[in-house]
Amino acid sequence: MKPNIVLTSVQQAAADRLLESLDAGNVIVLKGGPGSGKTTILDTVQAARGGALLGARQFMDVLKTQAPAAIEESFLRMIEDAILANNLVLVDDLHLLTNIVESRGYPRSYLLDAALTGILAEAGVLGCKLVFAVEDEAPWPVQRRAYLTAIAEFTPDDYAVICRAYLTDDAPLDYARIHRFSPRLTAYQLKNASVWLARRPNLNTAAFTEYLRSQDMTSNVELQEVPPVDWKDLKGVDDVIRALEAKIALPFENDALAGELRLKPKRGVLLAGPPGTGKTTIGRALAHRLKSKFFLIDGTIVAGTGDFYCQVREVFDAARRNAPSVIFIDDTDVIFEGNGDPGLYRYLLTMLDGLESASAGRVCVMMTAMNAAALPAAMLRSGRVELWLETRLPDAGAREQILRERLAGIPGVIGSADALRLASATHGLTGADLNAVVEDAKLLFAHDVSRSVAPRAAEAYFLDAIAELRATRRTYAPRIGF
Repeated sequence: MKPNIVLTSVQQAAADRLLESLDAGNVIVLKGGPGSGKTTILDTVQAARGGALLGARQFMDVLKTQAPAAIEESFLRMIEDAILANNLVLVDDLHLLTNIVESRGYPRSYLLDAALTGILAEAGVLGCKLVFAVEDEAPWPVQRRAYLTAIAEFTPDDYAVICRAYLTDDAPLDYARIHRFSPRLTAYQLKNASVWLARRPNLNTAAFTEYLRSQDMTSNVELQEVPPVDWKDLKGVDDVIRALEAKIALPFENDALAGELRLKPKRGVLLAGPPGTGKTTIGRALAHRLKSKFFLIDGTIVAGTGDFYCQVREVFDAARRNAPSVIFIDDTDVIFEGNGDPGLYRYLLTMLDGLESASAGRVCVMMTAMNAAALPAAMLRSGRVELWLETRLPDAGAREQILRERLAGIPGVIGSADALRLASATHGLTGADLNAVVEDAKLLFAHDVSRSVAPRAAEAYFLDAIAELRATRRTYAPRIGF
């Protein structure tokens, strides 16, 4: 393992700008996401300009000598001691402190702002320069005085610099492909993957990306709980499958073409059709196809509580981190039925619009609906939904294919039914209806066998099941809106 880690290109650019800002002003904010290298950059600046570098450890050392609740006082004392002895003070991870004092229910609101205002004034009098590293926005007293230096997102070259610090020089990795697979990995994640895989002989790009998938990418769907479904299991929706293959799966899976042509999946997809025509089944097929790149929002998340907003944000944040990825919103028209919570769909619209940025441009939101007209008009405007797909009732050929496949797995007389005849008798039924017919026919047959009644022709059981299903629909469909 190499003892010295050089800065990546984006980290070096941020360090250069920070040093330049020190020549121009007295207060500088270094902004970067988790694992972007803020501490490494501060170490570099301290090596070049001297001064004191303060972080969580130094703060806790001061806090343990004070009353447990003396957060602002401890912070003020730590900074005052440093600026009295140095011309430059670098404060790492300021967001850890602001997260505490800005949390709901914190009893001393805005006291940190007062402390920071005093610190900044004292530093100005003493001629001490202050640098604050944060993940999000700096507190207002700092933000309104500071020059901002932001760490850009890592490029493939940055990935290479980080990984090569821990891998052998001859590891044949395609860092452009790794970056396309997951463009928002942190330096910690890249380091951990490299350290772990450095022990593996014949390391290649496929093994590296598979490790990332298993360790750093987490879908909110437990695949073992999702029935296994493949495109070949879907009948009568060949045009839908073709569109999903070309406009969703291809940008995910064909690295060469995606890189050469800068392909991105469609940002918004609406899958509309009557109940039972395979919309959720298509979602299951995508979940298995995309594995850790698939995220689900359904009625189990939307439960009419304020927690919905937090859970939806977490889903969108995880999808951005794992891009390219799919967010699958099932039964969207049911979620918005009756406009029960106008704030809910406005919040979701905000999340959708947030995917327009370049960094999130490879997140696809796929929505299903039984009745597209029930969706808020604003959700369907151009730009939010880029691909409209329709699932339809299966035609005679599709019904015959579905029935043949189901019958092939049934032993004995009942499995010998004439699929062509049954397909003709099931006009207007959905794929879900056909599955129900097969299950009901098996139960009717088993009932005769259990009573030692001579079996009828196999088709008779299926025709009875079809008649019962149609009778149920005539009786109950008007009451439930089908």
